[in-house]
Amino acid sequence: MTPITEVEGRRLPLSNLEKVLYPATGFTKGELLHYYATTAGSLLAHLYNRPVSFLRFPDGPDGQRFFAKNVPPGTPAWVKTAEVPRSEGVSRQILVQDFATLMWASNLVTEFHTPQWQADAPARADRLVLDLDPGAPADIVQCCEVALWLRERLAADGLHTYAKTSGSKGMHLLVPLVPTPSDQVSAYAKALAQEAEGELPQLVVHRMTRSLRPGKVFVDHSQNSAAKTTAAPYTLRARPEPTVSTPVTWEEVEACEHAGDLVFLADDIAPRLQRYGDLLGPLINLNRAGRLPS
Repeated sequence: MTPITEVEGRRLPLSNLEKVLYPATGFTKGELLHYYATTAGSLLAHLYNRPVSFLRFPDGPDGQRFFAKNVPPGTPAWVKTAEVPRSEGVSRQILVQDFATLMWASNLVTEFHTPQWQADAPARADRLVLDLDPGAPADIVQCCEVALWLRERLAADGLHTYAKTSGSKGMHLLVPLVPTPSDQVSAYAKALAQEAEGELPQLVVHRMTRSLRPGKVFVDHSQNSAAKTTAAPYTLRARPEPTVSTPVTWEEVEACEHAGDLVFLADDIAPRLQRYGDLLGPLINLNRAGRLPS
């Protein structure tokens, strides 16, 4: 029988709690739910009012994965949804607005992905994102070099930059913005990636072409498109170990000398939140939101 747990007055069936999802570490579904429960305060702030896409991996990272944007079958009536414009018309997506919804979604075994805009202002981005993706043998050490250059370049335009690990191989740079049309943010981000390649030709590539990428960092600007999403801060990732997309300090970026220096697992996050608070808080309160140069 599936145990029923009450969360904020909502009855939730939480299933297969002993199931090992990450064989490399023995991390179970129960531990996944515990991680999301203990990180909820920070994670919810980054999910709030953003239509969520789920990468589901119910049998662990080695099993079947599927990316779900539409409201899943069996979604409880109390889970809030939002209309989202798409090229083929309007669809509905989940809004993770409260702890009960977060626990319901986490029970599906989920990575959380969000767009750069909020549900009540589609295609008006309140952040810019650059996904730094290393091509082997490059790794996150080279991503950090590129991140420091981009931080300085963005600062020259009066923009504040924040960093997090992707939870996979690379890094995400995030810039809080006064709401700006996504196509304008996309154009600026692309120009920035091209400029980075021009200044750091041995280190950076701005195009996705696989043959160009070995040993370099692909500065992926495409996630600024209104139709694209990025792994949310504090989401677990479907990797061999329960890695987390983790906010980092610029001191940590500067000090990174080995790929393992910026790998964070689920158990690392509570101590980091206790030590630093939410390093990406300015993305939420927008007290450092900037305007793109005209």
